[in-house]
Amino acid sequence: MWIKICANTNLEDAQLAAELGADAVGFVFAPSKRRVTPEQVATITPHLPASVERIGVFHSLDAEEIARAVRTAGLNAVQLHSAVNHELTRRLHDLFHGEVKIIQTVHWEVDAGDASAATVAQQLREMAQAGIADRVLIDSKVGAATGGTGVTFDWEQARATLAENAGPLKLIVAGGLRPENVAQAIARLKPWGVDVASGVEAAPGKKSAEKLAAFIKEARLKS
Repeated sequence: MWIKICANTNLEDAQLAAELGADAVGFVFAPSKRRVTPEQVATITPHLPASVERIGVFHSLDAEEIARAVRTAGLNAVQLHSAVNHELTRRLHDLFHGEVKIIQTVHWEVDAGDASAATVAQQLREMAQAGIADRVLIDSKVGAATGGTGVTFDWEQARATLAENAGPLKLIVAGGLRPENVAQAIARLKPWGVDVASGVEAAPGKKSAEKLAAFIKEARLKS
C-alpha cells in the first residue's frame, strides 16, 4: 500500500513521515491554510531520503508556472488538484519529458450522490484512455472546498464506480482518512494508495507523531 502524508509545512514533520515509513510527502501550493512556497519547500526536500517521493499539490492551470515551482522546490511528482484538464497534463508531460510523475485529482462531490458517481466514472474512463496520468487521487469535495475538509465520500457508492471504470489506473483514496478509518477505506475500495493530511494533524499545518504512526501502521496492516 502506497502511503502519502500531505500538507507538510516544516522539515520535522516531513522527516518524521519518512522515518515512519511513508512512501511520499506532499506540499500544498494551492490556496490553503497549509500553503507553502517553493522556496520554503526547497529547504526541506534536500534532507529527505531519496526513496521518498516529493509531491507538489497545485491548483494552477499554468504548466510553466508549475514546472518552475517543481524545479525550485526539488520535487519529483505533481498532483493536479484542479478540474481534469488533459491539455495541461500533456503539456506537463512534455515539459518534464516523463521524468516527473503526474497525479490527477478527481473530486467526488459529497452532496451530489448519483450525479457525482457518473461524473467520476466518465473522468476515470477518459484518463485511462488518455494514458498520461496513471495515478488518480479520489478526494472529497464539499461545497467549494476541494481537499483538506476532513470529510469522507460515500465509499459504498464509490466502490462499484471505481472498480468498473478505473481500468489500469492506480487509484489513491483521500478525503477524511484518519487512523481510525483507513483500514476500512482500504477494505472497501481496495485502492493502490492512500493520502492523508488533516487526519494526522495536531493542529492545522502541524502533524501529530502519534497519529502519523498509527495511520501508517493501520494502512500497512491492510496491504
